[in-house]
Amino acid sequence: MRRFVILCASWGGTGYSPVASGTVGTVAAIPLYLLLVRLPLPLYLLTLVPFFFFASWVAGHAEAVFGEKDSGKIVIDEVAGYLVTMTGVPLSWQGVLLGFLLFRLFDIVKPEPARFFDRHLKNGYGVVLDDVAAGVYACLSLHLILRFL
Repeated sequence: MRRFVILCASWGGTGYSPVASGTVGTVAAIPLYLLLVRLPLPLYLLTLVPFFFFASWVAGHAEAVFGEKDSGKIVIDEVAGYLVTMTGVPLSWQGVLLGFLLFRLFDIVKPEPARFFDRHLKNGYGVVLDDVAAGVYACLSLHLILRFL
């Protein structure tokens, strides 16, 4: 079980990157998006719900395994946030790249309520919810930008 939690939380080990583990974890989320983007939107959304709960469960257990709150080794939250960012975005390299950049921006800046979740929810849900909130901001921004390009 411990290995499973570590493997999932670090998204295949990308969380162990010596620099910018969140960025590396987000890059590693792109292949999953490329698999899911072909789903009809309702099924894509339906897939996000259990993934959110799974990611929260994994992140909570990983905090115990790593012995630290919101460890940089935990990047499954970035995966969840990137998938939220890419909701309803048609497949194109521009969308993938812009979604990546916007998600990283909002994940770093953490506008409310992302900052609230990050600071006040000290469990697996807090680890994931701040990235989901950043993903919502990034998704809205991405759709606006793509609409005008």
